[in-house]
Amino acid sequence: MAILTVRNVPDEVHRALRVRAAMHGRSTVRVILESVVKPEQRVRMGDALAELGRRQGLTNDDFAVFDQVRDEAPAEPMRFE
Repeated sequence: MAILTVRNVPDEVHRALRVRAAMHGRSTVRVILESVVKPEQRVRMGDALAELGRRQGLTNDDFAVFDQVRDEAPAEPMRFE
C-alpha cells in the first residue's frame, strides 16, 4: 500500500480527523479519499454499455451473430522484421 503525505494541514483539521477515525475505527482520510475517487454515483462501463444497448433496442439474438461469424483460429503473433 502506498504512503501519502499531506503537508501544512491545520492543527484543528488534523485533530478532527484523528477523533473521527478513532470514533469509526478506520482511517477517516482513507474513507474520504476513496469516496472522492470512487463515488457511489460513478458510471460503471459495463452498466453504461448495457444501457446503451437497451436504448438501441438490441437483444441477445443481435449478438448471437458474432458467435456465428467469429474466426476461431488462433491469432498469428506480430512480426517486427
